[in-house]
Amino acid sequence: MSGVNQIRTTFLDFFSRNGHEKVASSPLVPLNDPTLMFTNAGMVQFKNVFTGFEKRHYARATSAQKCMRAGGKHNDLDNVGYTARHLTFFEMLGNFSFGDYFKEGAIELAWTLVSRELGLPRERLLVTVYHDDDEAYGLWKKIAGFSDDRIIRIASSDNFWSMGDLGPCGPCSEIFYDQGESVAGGPPGSPDEDGDRFLEFWNLVFMQYDQTAPGERVPLPRPSIDTGMGLERIAALLQGVHSVFDIDLFRRLTGAVADATGVDAAGPQAASHRVIADHLRASAFLVADGVTPSNEGRGYVLRRIMRRAMRHAQLLGAAEPLMHRLVGALVTEMAQAYPELTRAERLIRDTLLTEETRFRQTLARGLAILDEETATLAQGGSLSGETAFKLYDTYGFPLDLTEDALRSRGLSVDKAGFETAMARQRAEARKAWAGSGETATESVWFAIEERVGATEFLGYDTEKSEGIVVALLHDGAETFRLEPGARGAVLLNQTPFYAESGGQIGDIGEMRAKGVRFRVTNTQKKLGGLFVHEGVVEEGAITPGLALELEIDHSRRNAVRANHSATHILHEALRRVLGDHVAQKGSLVASDRLRFDFTHPKPLTEEEVAEVERIANEVVQDNAPVDTRLMAQDDAIHSGARALFGEKYGDEVRVVSMGSLSTGQPSTDLAPTDQHHAFSVELCGGTHVRRTGDIGLVSIVSQGAVASGVRRIEAKTAEAARAQLVADSRALREVAALVRVPVDETPARLAALLEERKQLERELAEAKRKLAMGGGANGAAPVREIDGIKLFAKAVSGIDPKDLKSLVDEQKKALGSGVVAIASASADGKAGIVVGVTADLTTTYNAVDLVRAASEKLGGKGGGGRPDLAQAGGPDASALEAALAAIEDQMRMKAAQ
Repeated sequence: MSGVNQIRTTFLDFFSRNGHEKVASSPLVPLNDPTLMFTNAGMVQFKNVFTGFEKRHYARATSAQKCMRAGGKHNDLDNVGYTARHLTFFEMLGNFSFGDYFKEGAIELAWTLVSRELGLPRERLLVTVYHDDDEAYGLWKKIAGFSDDRIIRIASSDNFWSMGDLGPCGPCSEIFYDQGESVAGGPPGSPDEDGDRFLEFWNLVFMQYDQTAPGERVPLPRPSIDTGMGLERIAALLQGVHSVFDIDLFRRLTGAVADATGVDAAGPQAASHRVIADHLRASAFLVADGVTPSNEGRGYVLRRIMRRAMRHAQLLGAAEPLMHRLVGALVTEMAQAYPELTRAERLIRDTLLTEETRFRQTLARGLAILDEETATLAQGGSLSGETAFKLYDTYGFPLDLTEDALRSRGLSVDKAGFETAMARQRAEARKAWAGSGETATESVWFAIEERVGATEFLGYDTEKSEGIVVALLHDGAETFRLEPGARGAVLLNQTPFYAESGGQIGDIGEMRAKGVRFRVTNTQKKLGGLFVHEGVVEEGAITPGLALELEIDHSRRNAVRANHSATHILHEALRRVLGDHVAQKGSLVASDRLRFDFTHPKPLTEEEVAEVERIANEVVQDNAPVDTRLMAQDDAIHSGARALFGEKYGDEVRVVSMGSLSTGQPSTDLAPTDQHHAFSVELCGGTHVRRTGDIGLVSIVSQGAVASGVRRIEAKTAEAARAQLVADSRALREVAALVRVPVDETPARLAALLEERKQLERELAEAKRKLAMGGGANGAAPVREIDGIKLFAKAVSGIDPKDLKSLVDEQKKALGSGVVAIASASADGKAGIVVGVTADLTTTYNAVDLVRAASEKLGGKGGGGRPDLAQAGGPDASALEAALAAIEDQMRMKAAQ
């Protein structure tokens, strides 16, 4: 019963038998507490239950919670490997009461578990209580039978817990184990309490007050219980070892390190084995919970943890990347309790391999520069800040790594000089931005980014979380308050809202707090790392520091995800049907449709469109998982992943794979196929479905040209595609009913009707022409002679002005020699006139001059054309005869000259 897995099971089963709900561990990234970088205690996931903001179906709970203390105020990183108890990742066993049992129930349950279930010897146990908590003091005497010297009153804050400056709080009672006189240290409250002899392994928090103001507490109406027992610590006690690194779990992990390196885990380099084992757990669980290495926030902490372990792997003489080879041992030990390790095993391995490969290159390059720059420095000397910044900025060598490398040589770094160089670079970046033509409104983001840093994006793994307001904007300027009804922008320390990029639109949704509601209408990204939530305050007021519940529009995100994944599938399907020349040239991923631009010299045939759709839907129906990995960009491209047009990528990229190699093969030999280990492999920072089947259906609704050699297809997926097909089917049935044929005969019937209509239109036009040319207006003869020159002048009706040219040409042929002028009114009341002069008379009469004289009568502004044919128009259709008369007058004037 002393193994780690057995102890965990015993604890959870004990409280389950006593009416507690077994609750799975929450992620290491706390979605309901934006003040924390990582989940650091078992009560974090129950925070809103304790404060009354959330109700659950149970009043008692127990859990084994993943915890991390490697960032922010809870940071044990530098101590790990060198002390007996410090860990970055650890498990906290806990039992919780939400207004159900209180002190007596908590103490009785704890005593029963410790003394009976776990079998710890009573004579080695002692407890502490808050100095004025007489109730807890009496209960320990009554339940455990402790003498007065075994119950120690502590007056410090160590035995009083609070959730924050305000809110629930209460006294604590800690349980200690005496490890014996051979271990240095004294009991709690004594001058030697920092020694290891008396080990605190369980803390019972009696949450009984509400801190309403500094120094003011009122009793809670429903007092609650929050406890936390370190699994690794209790395992060490039960297994009779002094250090947590000697428990069964860590012995197996350090043994795997020893097997891989050939270096004894218990020898002089034991600390390196312990660092690697601890940091392997921390790294694996962080990656499994969605954190990826980066230079900001949680990702930076993960990178520090990984690289610290990787540095120790090199100290152990590992010539090749080591960490990814240890993941199997970790999964074997812990996946039964935490199945997310199995689900994310491949991602964990890939992430560790990528990071260690890049880190080794960085380390070798940085150490070479350091050797050169410090060759003349004596012990106690200091590396210039400029050089340290150059290592950081140019070669990606972090400052803490530089400090660590120099510490063993007795050297330090000029940190002030480093910060000066960093400030200078920021100033130059700001100056370059101001000179790039961007507006003054955009430049505000530099000041915000320097002050608050990048936004932590949680949206790959959740659609709901909490965040703290770090900046507000109104009318393009920073403000410290958004009033009700105001439109503005909200920036948070973390968010599940996806910011528009890579063709994918930004998320919408709501932000809420008590008495506050902000409707998010769009999410944009600034400077590559600031997520800007645009919208309107619908209730209350928003100020910096306010904690908000964040929830995106789930149905819209689901639709966007389906469309984004469909663009990847369509891209590959187009390549397989049309050829390798197909490359993305732009895209739009919205909730109701997707648009995809690609290189291709001509329109797609109906057969090609049908084949692309067939392949895409075969991949969808295969319902293969969509896999996401983090890789170095060069490695990703080399492995066959495709980079999308217009997307900016960093050194590390997300590689999204979907479909299987066996799906999507063309049914014809339209084009050669491309071979990947998955159907589609692309670099992409967007959000995607979990399985291709979640797309439901892919339907191409249109295609067209964008530019020379660039085509565009538009498509719909899932419900939008189904609705489109239903609407199209209904419309087709209605058409079939109108033409009185079955649906399958409708195309042929429509083609026949359209041909019949064209024939009738041709016959009607010919009849109109004959009717129009049959006589002059008011009985006037259309042909007259002016000084021996024939003039055919006629105003016609029912003829569109655009058809006048053909009438003029026909009449010119009929005259043989002469001038033809035909005028007509259009359906909208405007007039048009065309004048033609036969070739033998163009030296005498110019059609352009004649038509301009007519245009003036029609209210036009001249006309144009050639000497033998010209046209004009005007707004006055009532002046057709006047226009024709003007032409006749012009000819008479010309003849008289």
